Amino acid sequence: MIKQTIQIFGRIKPTRTTQAVYSVDNEDQTGASLEFVVPKGLADGFVNNKRESYKFRFQKLFDQAAKQEDVFEKIAKPVADSVLAGYNGTIFAYGQTGSGKTFTITGGAEHYRDRGIIPRTLSYLFECFSQDSSMIYTTHISYLEIYNEMGYDLLDSRHEASRLEDLPKVVIMEDPEQNIHLKNLTLQLTANEEEALNLLFLGDTNRMIAETPMNQASTRSHCVFTVHLCRREPGSATVRRSKLHLVDLAGSDRASKTGLNGQLLTEAKYINLSLHYLEQVIIALSEKNRSHIPYRNSMLTSLLRDSLGGNCMTTMIATIAADKRNLHESISTCRFAQRVALIKNEAILNEELDPALLIARLKREILSLKDELLMVTGEQRDDQLTVDEIQKLEESVKVFLDDPDPDVTLPLGADHRKIQHCFSLLKKIITDKSDGGNNLCDVRQPPEATMRGEVIEASDHTAAEVSRLKEMLTQRDNEISILVKMLKKEKKRAQDAAAQLDNITSNQNSASQNALRSPALPLMSDGSSDAESTDHGRRAVQYMKRGPQLSMGKQEAFETFIRDHQDHLTIEDNKNLLKQRSAEARKLGELLNETRNSINELKRQLEKQRRQRAAHGVMESHTETEEEVDPVEENLLQHIEREKKAYKSTVGRLKALRTEIEHLQLLLERAKVKLQRDFHQWWSQEALSVQLSATCGLIVFNTVTLASSAWNGVFTETCS
Repeated sequence: MIKQTIQIFGRIKPTRTTQAVYSVDNEDQTGASLEFVVPKGLADGFVNNKRESYKFRFQKLFDQAAKQEDVFEKIAKPVADSVLAGYNGTIFAYGQTGSGKTFTITGGAEHYRDRGIIPRTLSYLFECFSQDSSMIYTTHISYLEIYNEMGYDLLDSRHEASRLEDLPKVVIMEDPEQNIHLKNLTLQLTANEEEALNLLFLGDTNRMIAETPMNQASTRSHCVFTVHLCRREPGSATVRRSKLHLVDLAGSDRASKTGLNGQLLTEAKYINLSLHYLEQVIIALSEKNRSHIPYRNSMLTSLLRDSLGGNCMTTMIATIAADKRNLHESISTCRFAQRVALIKNEAILNEELDPALLIARLKREILSLKDELLMVTGEQRDDQLTVDEIQKLEESVKVFLDDPDPDVTLPLGADHRKIQHCFSLLKKIITDKSDGGNNLCDVRQPPEATMRGEVIEASDHTAAEVSRLKEMLTQRDNEISILVKMLKKEKKRAQDAAAQLDNITSNQNSASQNALRSPALPLMSDGSSDAESTDHGRRAVQYMKRGPQLSMGKQEAFETFIRDHQDHLTIEDNKNLLKQRSAEARKLGELLNETRNSINELKRQLEKQRRQRAAHGVMESHTETEEEVDPVEENLLQHIEREKKAYKSTVGRLKALRTEIEHLQLLLERAKVKLQRDFHQWWSQEALSVQLSATCGLIVFNTVTLASSAWNGVFTETCS
């Protein structure tokens, strides 16, 4: 059992303002301190007893220039190590909206270096799995969203095809031992890092995000990403089960300050209420004489019961937006962190016996005890062996015969039925082999018959090959005929377009000649014929150049939208970086193959050198007391060691590149989904605005028409 208080860390969001209202001191051996300076205002009068300085202590503070890698190394890595050892762990971020909670927990969606705690922790865990071959690890992942005090599964397969309200709601249930169980929350089995990152990407895509005055992409819900880990030794019935909660809390909003209304105001009410209940639990846990802790007030506090004052090693990250307008919210966040630091958790090692393995072991012990009892009493069983027992005996005999170890045994116990059946199986196998050998020895085919059989077999193979080639030839003929038809259609379309272009050009020439011959002949006042001919000519030329296209209007609009999008430069940078990393990975792969071939060649040379040396030693007449060191062999061994080190280094670099390439692909996929969603919204708005403008134009036209008609009627009556 490990007793410790909740570890608190602080992270300050980068700001554009140069005026500093805080100071950070990380040099203290007992921890770090953060001090806010609040100057007194003249508007409060000369007699002003307000505090000017607020000082808070943390385990460590990350200033504005801190990197994501430093945050992971200091905060998340120790918790991940404790989870690997069998303890529960929780990391949660708390702070006002827009202070960087989601960026710290999940990471940024633009650059690979902006990966947050969740993807870095997944990479670290699976790297540890691959290095520890003495244990068997099983990993499951769940992703829960708490939106307006209702739980939803972000990894539900129907999430993309349904509304959030139509999904089955996750319900918290409690057993008599006060353990929390989540109904309708799926646990996804993951075998590698790529599958885990895909689940994270799926869950982040389905989260509730909205734009608020404080944050352009504010998460409007609490999200809990949980890694369930099972660890056991091969053949052992002892299992260690642990779980790691990575919590991204929604930020609190002051409605009077942000001016929220409508749905955003409703969401802010639920967020502030759940955070208020969380603070109540923190206050109750920090007081010594409180007998009741109000965990059941909200779904969030019920879910975090173990993390707050229970069986867990918990860490809190206080995200702080330390600019002047958010000074009071930052002080409130630090006060909350100081209360959290008073809570003590008692983490115990989650070690238990696997029921399935325990039952199997007890069954084996029961069979062994029955066999010993039969040997002592001398009683024999008269019933026949079952089908399952016979099948197991056949498999045991096969394994016994296939094992090259001469000391291997065939455990049968004291059951004479099994012993007799195994002897009969062995006798049958030996008899079949001897019969087969006799047949091989006695039956000798003449060379002519052998050749005749080979000719017949070859002819069968030739006939099968000919039929296969005929089928391939027929298939290729069909493909060629289809391609010829398509080429004829395209050629006909091109000829029609060229003919149309020639007609348009001749019509223009004739029209210009007629205009020169009869200048007094007036053209159409609106010039529509000339414009239409020019437009048709331009379209024909474009058709000749580009060929047939489908939905070019929307496609061109999408390309223009991408170029003007705010994430265009970031996407292009990620594409270029992905190309560079892919090229580097290909070069490393080639280098890896060259190194492997070099090692194999050096091993062959070493083996050859050793054989030559052994042969030379045999031919020598005298025996040497001390074995001489062959310099050639020593040089080869050193060269092999250098090549092996280079091979391992290249493999490590290739693994890191693979992780980076997979993450870049996920970032590009996420950007693609976001671009498509934004384009569809923009396209719908533009279509709606065009429709509205057309409707307004029609209304204006009808109004003008009615007015002119009325005016004409009045004018006619006046004239008459």
